[in-house]
Amino acid sequence: MSRKIRVLVAKAGLDGHDRGAKVVAAALRDAGMEVVYTGLHQTPEMIVAAALQEDVDVIGLSLHSGAHMVLFRRVLELMRERGLGQVLLTGGGVIPEEDAVVLQAEGVGRIFGPGTNTGALAAYINTEVELRRAQGGTP
Repeated sequence: MSRKIRVLVAKAGLDGHDRGAKVVAAALRDAGMEVVYTGLHQTPEMIVAAALQEDVDVIGLSLHSGAHMVLFRRVLELMRERGLGQVLLTGGGVIPEEDAVVLQAEGVGRIFGPGTNTGALAAYINTEVELRRAQGGTP
């Protein structure tokens, strides 16, 4: 039997708006996932270190600062360097669609905007983690 999906919800950079991240964390817990919330003002290095320590299946970044391109790319780079290539990097916030498309082409998962139904987010995570586990990713 597989273990519960473990999700790290993180707020990267100087963005101090975390209501959405807390709503997402609670919704994913309600959907049966184990969720760790890092709190505000995390660096990419801190986020990836926490992901390693917590043995997560998913890192979800919540960004509203406009620094999404730099922060997503840095987290993805650190994940690859530290052997977390099987972990899903997804997230949301105020991110223009054209930027989301570029990030997805670079290896980031789906980006969710404001007002996203949390059930849709949970379903996406369930599907992606199941696929990654079937391909030999995390247990």
